[in-house]
Amino acid sequence: MIGVVNYGAGNLGSVMNALNRLGLSARFTQGPEELIPRSTPFEKIIFPGDGHFASAMESLERSGYAQALKEWIAADKPFLGICIGLQLLFDTSEEAPPVQGTPRLGLQVIPGTVRRFPGRKVPQIGWNRTSFATSRSSSLFHGLREQTFFYYIHSYYADPCIPDYTVARAVYMIEYCAAIERGAVAAVQFHPEKSGAWGLKLLENWAIQGP
Repeated sequence: MIGVVNYGAGNLGSVMNALNRLGLSARFTQGPEELIPRSTPFEKIIFPGDGHFASAMESLERSGYAQALKEWIAADKPFLGICIGLQLLFDTSEEAPPVQGTPRLGLQVIPGTVRRFPGRKVPQIGWNRTSFATSRSSSLFHGLREQTFFYYIHSYYADPCIPDYTVARAVYMIEYCAAIERGAVAAVQFHPEKSGAWGLKLLENWAIQGP
């Protein structure tokens, strides 16, 4: 069973529809207590969503999902983040400037910062080529051709401190991290649920990986 983290963000329905199209057993989470590793009904979870870094993080903290997600990841259980679900794994974001000199933090799972694209032409909206890292293999992209197009909508990009975590890149004004993997944690900046057959293939690749 796959759990889709329901923390009040938009765009959750399209992820569930994509999982249903693949014939995968999935449902929305009903609360952070369902993510406690020793008692969870889920084998894997997906953390999708759109929105503002600070607002999303505040929602996670208020609901209790922030701590639950940290415990899930610390237990090395399969996790897939989508869009803001990638960005919130990082330490901080330029979208959430410090308050009275105190940085506003993300989940602090992946060391690094989420930065705004340079220039005025943001957000990036639409299809973009995605290149897969050649320095390491990634089961996420198994069976997908190099330079596959995925659908993106974002004004900020993740900048990991550890380059080896990056398994895919794209170019929009600059080259940037489009996907990461670290242990059982995987996350993508694009929206596989909106990326046609190739996006479904990526979701299927992730879902059939062993726990």
